Amino acid sequence: MLKKVDVVVFDFDGTLSAHDSNVEFAKYCFRRSLRPWLFLPIMGVAAIARMFNPGGTWWREAMRRFLTPKMVKKFAPGFIKQHKRERFGWAKEQVEAERNAGRKVVLISASPDYLLPNLVRDIKFDAVMCSEMEKTRPWKYKFLCWGANKVRALDAWAVQNKFVPRVVRSYSDSASDMPMMEIAAEEVWVDKKTGLRKHS
Repeated sequence: MLKKVDVVVFDFDGTLSAHDSNVEFAKYCFRRSLRPWLFLPIMGVAAIARMFNPGGTWWREAMRRFLTPKMVKKFAPGFIKQHKRERFGWAKEQVEAERNAGRKVVLISASPDYLLPNLVRDIKFDAVMCSEMEKTRPWKYKFLCWGANKVRALDAWAVQNKFVPRVVRSYSDSASDMPMMEIAAEEVWVDKKTGLRKHS
């Protein structure tokens, strides 16, 4: 019989860090390349599609369609260095406190794999789970780590490590994380504008 292990789950964008890393990386690229500007028409269509299907994949890919492997290689390092300064001051200390209490601490985010692992490399997470993108087409998802898929990612990681996760606490700023929050004994909601805990 598999043992149960206490786990604490953190979201990233708006929870540990101000602003959305996907959106901010797009802005970063717009300021440094002409290519994204050529894709504004399809971005407009994608923005409309988002209103009708917030959980969809097509509009997310369309928003990032301008990205090439060369652009990611060129711009991601500078963006990561800049965006690390957007992290809320309590983030690293809270993760460390949860680990020191004997719990496994995981980060589960929709942020892409060419950004998130390096954005949190200095924080000691037991696992970092994020959206997996195609290497040759970095705008296209192999796995969108959003909504209920965050729970699936957590379960897959637990199965791989041969234990049953007992989620004692989940941290998030967004209602899209309800599947992740509902499996936790305690829900910690964070104000994405201030980084402070919301009180019900």
